[in-house]
Amino acid sequence: MNTKKEVIIGFLVGLLANTAGTLLYIVLFSKLSIEETFIAAIENGHIGSILALGAILNLAAFFLFLKMKRDYRARGVLIATLLTALAILYYKIF
Repeated sequence: MNTKKEVIIGFLVGLLANTAGTLLYIVLFSKLSIEETFIAAIENGHIGSILALGAILNLAAFFLFLKMKRDYRARGVLIATLLTALAILYYKIF
């Protein structure tokens, strides 16, 4: 398969894993609705922490792809994780 396509697939899996992890964290640990939790997190400056906790699922995807010898997909997950880190840095600075 085309390596570029493999990286894109890994990137999309990374974004989906991060989104799922963030939503899972909110559902399990927040008493507010998902929307209310995001609004409160932005107002209180905790959105970066929530995104970082959601990125934990990227570890599972990354190591699963490495175990399956899908190195380019693992690279895509790593890129998605770095993008999340940049978003967290943006929220922490601004």
